[in-house]
Amino acid sequence: MIQLLPKKSIVAEIGVDAGNFSQIILDSCMPEKLHLVDIWGSKRYCEKKTLAVSKKFSKELQEGTVAITRALSIEAAEKFKESYFDWICIDTDHRYKTTLVELYAYIHKVKKDGYLAGHDYSMGNWAKGSKYGVIEAVAEFCVLEGWKLAYLTADHTENQSFVIQRIN
Repeated sequence: MIQLLPKKSIVAEIGVDAGNFSQIILDSCMPEKLHLVDIWGSKRYCEKKTLAVSKKFSKELQEGTVAITRALSIEAAEKFKESYFDWICIDTDHRYKTTLVELYAYIHKVKKDGYLAGHDYSMGNWAKGSKYGVIEAVAEFCVLEGWKLAYLTADHTENQSFVIQRIN
């Protein structure tokens, strides 16, 4: 799916973790600018990961290709101007309310022909007993705001990912 997203563009990854997907974005899409947004403020996503991501992308940070914003996803949205991003990938806590609020927080941050994408487009992690709300939030957002599913992965080994875009 990532191969289908615009190359040499301005991108944000919301929810970075250890930066593994960030590296895939860099390698596959060669963005003009990649904004990595994460609070790294919990036991699982801690300061150690922030330092590892900073080290992993030290060259790109120095060159200005990568920028790190340490903030909660919703708060970070306020830091970016409207119609700035070509595409944004959201991979945070997967709850319905959070996902819906994030989609609305970033709706005007992507260009008119831009994309909002995300991961864990599934019912949940049944092994851990947790239900996700990504499918419901994306469906509601698309219906109410005039967006459509552009791409949906069918990966059988990983949770699915989605890409949505405005209906024009």
